[in-house]
Amino acid sequence: MRTALLQSSGLPGRAAENLRVLDDAAGRAAAAGAGLLATSEMFVTGYAIGDDIGRLAEPADGDWAHTVAETAVRHGLAIAYSYPERDGEAVYNSVQLISADGTRLANYRKTHLYGGFECEQFTPGEQPVVQAELGGLTVGLVVCYDVEFPETVRAHALAGTDLLVVPTALMHPFQFVAESLVPVRAFENQLYIAYVNRAGTEGEFEFVGLSVLAGPDGVARARAGRTGELLVADADPALLAASREANPYLRSRRPGLYGSLL
Repeated sequence: MRTALLQSSGLPGRAAENLRVLDDAAGRAAAAGAGLLATSEMFVTGYAIGDDIGRLAEPADGDWAHTVAETAVRHGLAIAYSYPERDGEAVYNSVQLISADGTRLANYRKTHLYGGFECEQFTPGEQPVVQAELGGLTVGLVVCYDVEFPETVRAHALAGTDLLVVPTALMHPFQFVAESLVPVRAFENQLYIAYVNRAGTEGEFEFVGLSVLAGPDGVARARAGRTGELLVADADPALLAASREANPYLRSRRPGLYGSLL
């Protein structure tokens, strides 16, 4: 499945304009043959907007979801977008996947919050593996810091995820995560990872870009630079199947030895 990664920070605090940016990117992604477009973390509202996150947050079936669904239908591709989700008094750092026909397929709440800012603004999610079927692949969802925990990605591998979509807000000086850790995660778990970062400076944060679609062979199928960019590359089921046949990691596991990890 051809996959598009929208490396952009959008316009912090301006959700309506960010959704227009998303609509434009969806048109360009569809023209390039993409079946899926994924955004960076907190794309709809911006990441470093403080208490405004709680004020702006919407339910998973709110106006943003309807707007994204209309965009998906108009351009004929699925969209995974990251946003602050309100559920009662709780606010979650979430990513939602909407199909090309406008159906809400899956919604994931970030389980590992990073730093004081996120811990103050968000409630951690409790469901580690969220998946949906799309374009002949099992697509999984996590957010940013989640992918840095080997247990998270291994849980997806064991649950059959083929393509793991990761909206992220990776900051300087942690660019090694995009450069090294993400391709290794893809290799050791035999899946594709679409790691979609923000770019530029926002508040106190400097986002490093370097979005990547990493394959199960540990090779970057496409890699962005440090500025805004629409990256397009293929998650190839045939390569995935061949790589899983050749790589014994998951077959060689001895779960009975890992009890201490719990």
